[in-house]
Amino acid sequence: MEYSNPEIPEGINTGRQHPLKDFAILSAGIVGIIILVVLMLSLLAETLAPRIPFTTERKLADKFIEEPAHSLAQQFLQSLVDDISGEMALPEPMQITLHYVDDDVINAFATIGGHIYIHRGLLEIMPNENALSMVIAHEIAHVQHRHPLIAMGRGVVIGLFFAAITGISGDRLVGGIISKAGTITVLSFSREQEREADHSALAAVQKHYGHVSGAADLFKALLNIEEDRLLQIPQFLNTHPLSKQRIEAIKQYARENHWSMDAETDALPDILIPDQ
Repeated sequence: MEYSNPEIPEGINTGRQHPLKDFAILSAGIVGIIILVVLMLSLLAETLAPRIPFTTERKLADKFIEEPAHSLAQQFLQSLVDDISGEMALPEPMQITLHYVDDDVINAFATIGGHIYIHRGLLEIMPNENALSMVIAHEIAHVQHRHPLIAMGRGVVIGLFFAAITGISGDRLVGGIISKAGTITVLSFSREQEREADHSALAAVQKHYGHVSGAADLFKALLNIEEDRLLQIPQFLNTHPLSKQRIEAIKQYARENHWSMDAETDALPDILIPDQ
C-alpha cells in the first residue's frame, strides 16, 4: 500500500459564519433561558408566598429586624397602629410593629413580619392626624395582603437561583436580602397592590373616624413637592408612586362608598413634631 499525505483543504473545520456571530447567538440563547427561568420563579414565588403562615414569616423577620427604640413618639404611633389594625380585621396571629425612625428622611414603608417604618421627616410635613392614619393604614394593608412577603419571596427565590449558577453562598445572599427587606420590598409593589392597599386603608380610616377627610392630604402635599423641581423628590414618592390620577382614585372610591370627605380633621399631637 502506497502511503500518501495529502494537504488538508483550508476551512474544512470552520463554518461560514463569523465565530463572534455564533457566540452572540449562543449568548442570546442563554440569556433568554435565564430570563424565562426568572419569570417562572417569580410566578412561583407569588403563588406560594401567601401560603406561608404569618407566624413563620414573623420568626424569619425577627432574626434580622431589631426591636423599635422606646420613645414617646414611638408609643403614640404604636397606639395609633393598634387602633387602626383593630379596624382592619387582621388574622389572629398578624401583629403589626411600628418603628419610628428619628431622621429627616421623608419616607414610610412596610416590610416582612408585620414591621412598618415611618421617618420623622415624613411626620414633619404631615398635614394632620387623619393623613397620618391613612399612611399607617396603607402600610398595614400591605402587610394584611402579604405584599412584602410576595415581593421578598421573588427576591429570595431569584437570588438563590443566581447563587446556584454563580457559586455565591445562598445563606449569605438570603440573609442580605432579608436584612434589607425594607428597601427591596417596597420598591417592588405593583400598581395593583398599591391600589388594593389604598382601598383597604380608606375603609379603615372611615371606620376609625367616621369619615375620610384628610386621607389624601399628604399625597397632595407630596405632589406639590414633586412638581417643584428645585426640591429633591422624597423617598416616599419612590416607594409609593404618586400621580394626580391616584389622588382622584382615592376620592372616587370614597364617593362610590358615600364616605364624607368634608369633616373636620384632627391635628397632630405636639409629641410627634416638638419643633413646630
